[in-house]
Amino acid sequence: MEKLWIEGGVPLTGEVEISGAKNVVLPLMAVSLLADGIFAIEKVPALNDIKMMAHLLRVIGSKVDYSSKTKTMTIDNSYCSYYEAPYELVNKMRASIYVLSPLLARFGQAKVSLPGGCAIGPRPIDLHLKALEQMGVKIEVNHGYIEAEVDRLKGAEIIFEKVSVGATVTVLMAAALAEGETVIKNAAVEPEVMSVVACLNAMGGKIEKRGDSELRIIGVEKLRPITFKAIPDRIEAGTFLIAAAVTKGEVKITGCEPLHIEALIQKLKEAGCEVQAGDDWVKVSRKGDLKPVDIVTHPYPLFPTDLQAQFVALMSLAKGTSVIEETIFAERFHHVPELNRLDANIVVEGNKCIVTGVSKLSGAEVMATDLRASAALIIAGLAAEGVTKVSRIYHLDRGYERIEVKLEKLGAKIKRIIA
Repeated sequence: MEKLWIEGGVPLTGEVEISGAKNVVLPLMAVSLLADGIFAIEKVPALNDIKMMAHLLRVIGSKVDYSSKTKTMTIDNSYCSYYEAPYELVNKMRASIYVLSPLLARFGQAKVSLPGGCAIGPRPIDLHLKALEQMGVKIEVNHGYIEAEVDRLKGAEIIFEKVSVGATVTVLMAAALAEGETVIKNAAVEPEVMSVVACLNAMGGKIEKRGDSELRIIGVEKLRPITFKAIPDRIEAGTFLIAAAVTKGEVKITGCEPLHIEALIQKLKEAGCEVQAGDDWVKVSRKGDLKPVDIVTHPYPLFPTDLQAQFVALMSLAKGTSVIEETIFAERFHHVPELNRLDANIVVEGNKCIVTGVSKLSGAEVMATDLRASAALIIAGLAAEGVTKVSRIYHLDRGYERIEVKLEKLGAKIKRIIA
């Protein structure tokens, strides 16, 4: 089993380039199914989730190639002939559900395994299915599979009960080739969603944003394959900024989009960090003590749930008490017991955790429970006295591209070991 070995107490210094966003590459790979020919995505990180999605597309009949040198993926969907996403693939990666809409648009039918839950709680797809039924799709769930069919997708008015990135993307893909007009109200407008919108429009789609959370789609007869560049990963960007802050370092992240992490930047300033930003870079440094800061997670543009665990690790060393409220995934505090093993003082109360800052953290053996918890434990380990060993780091490889290599270049004493 692989582990990360970290000797803490070293300030991070230098520059690090941010990778492309996994959470936009995955839906873009599904979007490619809406057009025949060769579709290309640039700035694709080498991550396990993306490899798994590529495998799923190959099962469907796509030809998928990836260049680690240029970070470009090409997808040729000219010969797709299979409309099933089997359990053994969907069970390993929830984003596989994204192929449901394109398969319906392409073949008029789809058979996709129901995705399971995960370590941060169940994430049901009822919003996806209800929306597709409004668009004329007949859906049955049999033996753990969604079996769907439609003559042609029809435009509809979709009003989501709650904001959902996945459901919004599902409807966008379905509506792009549907007959008539579709309006999505209470739509997610995260940068990743708007990047999907930009891609679909570049392919010949007709989508516009109205107000803060409404998307209007006019279905077209055909979309064309294009080359599209993935946006920077705002969660990776935020993770490195927090790591710099916790170690009293000075780090400049490049190739990023500062507006996408504005909520975090403001919280880092409140915590006593100095932050500078340009068009595509952000620099953070800290010299004094960390101040306690309260956060509440919300959909974009407010504080993202995917940075909550990392920020908890940061606040564990603040001089005072912070209250961290999680409104997106109620069970997303599995990192707390592991942080407490490093001598943090954190108490969970319902959907909040109370973080009382300590003067120092101490290295220990800890276990990652999910992707972002992994990052939080690394951040804590970088600041802790002594050695921290983080196990179950296969979670990391789902969402961070060679994070230990990037951290080592910033001066961290970190390595991947077999134990």
